[in-house]
Amino acid sequence: MTKPLAGPQTLLRTLNSRAILEALAQRGPLTRAELMGETGLSRTAVTQVLRMLEAGDAVASAGVDRDTRGPAATRVSLHPRLGFAAAVHVDHYAMHVSLIDPTGTVRAAQDAPLGRVEERAVDIARMIADCAQTAPGRLRHAVVAMPGIVRPDGEIRDDQGPDGGAFRAALEGLLGCQVQVENDVNLAALAEAESGVGHDLESFTLLMIDQGLGAGTVLGGLLRRGFAGVSGEVQYLPQSPVPIGVPLINETVVEDLARSNGRDPADPLAVHLDACAAGDDAAQTMIDELARRLVLVAGSVTLVVDPEAFVLGGHAAHPCFFAAILRAAEAISHLLTLRFVPSAFGREATMIGAIGEATLALREREFTGILSGQSGILSGKYRVTR
Repeated sequence: MTKPLAGPQTLLRTLNSRAILEALAQRGPLTRAELMGETGLSRTAVTQVLRMLEAGDAVASAGVDRDTRGPAATRVSLHPRLGFAAAVHVDHYAMHVSLIDPTGTVRAAQDAPLGRVEERAVDIARMIADCAQTAPGRLRHAVVAMPGIVRPDGEIRDDQGPDGGAFRAALEGLLGCQVQVENDVNLAALAEAESGVGHDLESFTLLMIDQGLGAGTVLGGLLRRGFAGVSGEVQYLPQSPVPIGVPLINETVVEDLARSNGRDPADPLAVHLDACAAGDDAAQTMIDELARRLVLVAGSVTLVVDPEAFVLGGHAAHPCFFAAILRAAEAISHLLTLRFVPSAFGREATMIGAIGEATLALREREFTGILSGQSGILSGKYRVTR
C-alpha cells in the first residue's frame, strides 16, 4: 500500500501563512470568513495562522465589518509598519518618486525637475527621504525606471555613455537597500501585461514615443530584455533612406520635419500633434511621415517576433498619430497584417509598471523574512523593524 505524501508541520504552517499574507496584500483587510474563502483554508487553520502572525506583528486588527449580514466580524490587515518600497521614474525632464506598501498602495509621492546627471542619485535619495517622513516602516527595495539601455547588472548606457553600474551602486549606498534599475519602456510593457491592454494577449510589443522610439516585447507572459539589455532599441533599425545608425524618430527628426514643412522647429512633438488634430495640413504631413516610419519598424519586428499586437504608448497613442498609423498600416496590409491598439495607461504606464515591480519585490522580501526560520515568526518571535 502506498503511503500518503507527508511533510513537516512547519512547512504546512509556512504555506498557509504565505497564502494568508498574499490574500491580505492583494485584497486588503479581510475577515476570517473572507480569508477562508480566499485561501481555501479551514476556520481552525486561519485562526491558528493569524494568531502566529499577530504575535509577530505581521498583521493587525483593521476594525469591525458591520456591512455584512450576521454578527459583526473583526477584519485583519497587514501590519501598517511593515516595510515599504520606492518606485522611481526618471524621464528626460523630471524625476517622479512614489512610496508604496505591500498592498501596492501609494503612501507618498513627489516630483522634481531633472537635475545634473552626477547628482541624480543624491536627488532621488533626498526625494525618497522626504516622502518617508509620512510613511512608517523601513525602505526595503527600490525600482528605478530610466531611458536608455539598461544591462541586466544595472549598468546604464545613455547619451553620456555606459556608467559601469555607478548610479545603482551610489543609490544603494544612499538608500541602504537593494536598487533595481529597469528600462522605462520595459516597465511600461509590464504594466500593460499585468493590468492593461496586453493582459489578454499571448504576445505583444509596446511601441512608445517620448523623445525617441523604444519598444518592449512580452512573449508568453514574459518580458524579453535581451542578453545585454539592447532589446527594444528599435529606433535604430535600418530603414531607407535614413542612414544606418541614425535614429528614425527622435527630437532631431521632429525638428527637421517641422523645418521642412514650414512649422516651428522649436515646438515639441506634442504641439505638432495638437496642431494636426486641429486640422493643420503641415502638421498632418509631419505625423504621416512619423507614422510611416513607425509602421515599417513594426513590420520589421513582425518578421522576427510576430507579436499578436502592437500597443502604442506615449505620443504614439495620440488620436492623430494613431489614425495616421492605421492608414500607414493599411497601405502595406497586402504584405503584412499588423494590429495596433492604444495603451491603457498613456504616459503613466512606466510609473505603473515601476510600482507593480516594486510591490512584487517588496512582498517577496517582507514575506520571506516573516516566514523564514531565522525570523522566528513560526514561534512568535519575529518583530518588524521600526
